[in-house]
Amino acid sequence: MNLPASLNDRAAWLRGGDACCNISAPPAAHPKRLVLLGAPGVGKGTQAELLSRHFGACQLSTGDIFRAAKNTRESELSPAMKCALECMRKGELVTDETVLALVAERSGCLNCGGGFLLDGFPRTVSQAEALEKVLAARNLKLDAAISYELPLESVVARLGGRRTCMKCKAVFHLESRPPAKAGICDHCGSVLEQREDDKPDAIRVRMAAYQRSTAPLCDFYHRKELLVRIHADGTPEQIFARTADGLASSKSSSCL
Repeated sequence: MNLPASLNDRAAWLRGGDACCNISAPPAAHPKRLVLLGAPGVGKGTQAELLSRHFGACQLSTGDIFRAAKNTRESELSPAMKCALECMRKGELVTDETVLALVAERSGCLNCGGGFLLDGFPRTVSQAEALEKVLAARNLKLDAAISYELPLESVVARLGGRRTCMKCKAVFHLESRPPAKAGICDHCGSVLEQREDDKPDAIRVRMAAYQRSTAPLCDFYHRKELLVRIHADGTPEQIFARTADGLASSKSSSCL
């Protein structure tokens, strides 16, 4: 099934409660339920969009919930969303329990007729184990955990070339997506800047932290024969083709 993204606005995922997504397509015969893993800069977000459109699966990002919560009236926030916002306001990490509660509140999304792509969750083995229990309670199980992988220096090159508009938040890249006028945002005309966490030293620190947290998670899914490693170099279309091939052979855990 090839479902355009516009047919699913993810309202239920972003707002929770009684919100419903705008889905007009029938349920898929074989819905895909996937976890997406990958360090910043590997192009995981682009692949999530391509997979969502190809399979008709709902793209579920915990980061999107956090961003949506900031623009939601307090009276409309669920208890878990309120707790997550309070953590963020204090500059604290959102706890495993709160993130799991956010996901569990959205049981309808987990039962989406086209399946789902979980992006940003789980981040730890304990979260993965908790997710397993949440899905089992709904008679669901994952089809695969896709790990998009790149050498450190390739990630540094990708993120190091990124430039962000501090006004409208549009993102450009010096090589792959340069602005029409150097240093100026195409959309609002503001000056583009390099974020502090996109500088090489900061990237290496972020990557080290990511590796510490996700190496055990990859091992967890490898033991369950769900891990599919994808080499994330090349064009988005090339990477997507590798992903599709990897899912077709599903039980493979070799780097494709």
